[in-house]
Amino acid sequence: MPRQTSPLSRPWLLLLASGALAWGPMNALGQTSTIDMPRSISDHTNSIEVFTTAGEPVSRVPDGVAVIELDGPARLDGEISQGLPQDQTAAKAEMQQRMQSPEWEQVAARYGDLHMGVARAWLLRVEKVPAVVVDGEYVVYGQPDVTAAVMEILEQREGAL
Repeated sequence: MPRQTSPLSRPWLLLLASGALAWGPMNALGQTSTIDMPRSISDHTNSIEVFTTAGEPVSRVPDGVAVIELDGPARLDGEISQGLPQDQTAAKAEMQQRMQSPEWEQVAARYGDLHMGVARAWLLRVEKVPAVVVDGEYVVYGQPDVTAAVMEILEQREGAL
């Protein structure tokens, strides 16, 4: 699959969300994190976001840059439904019991965090994975080496100035 570098479109919803929520790079749970990268990269970027799936691993991810796996919510669904009885009524009763446990609050929080990453990808209009997004505006598709993707964006951006 060929790599593609392009600026992301900035629809009104993205502008509203990015201004109102002050998005930053997110970790795999959708929480914002700080960027600790080589000076040459961090001097030229405000944020880096990486979107992929479990089947499309990425490499050379700079410290502090999160990898958001868009299939995370579905994988969590699979974890939660393990061991449920085949009978629908019994499975429903078992799930209701699980939802009353003290651990369920953590599961619900994970769901929220994972879906925040999916929502962020949707807001950015990410079309393929892996996708490396810089400053919420520029994206490289199909490059699993995150550092190389960021450098490609920086080179393209510098050439456009």
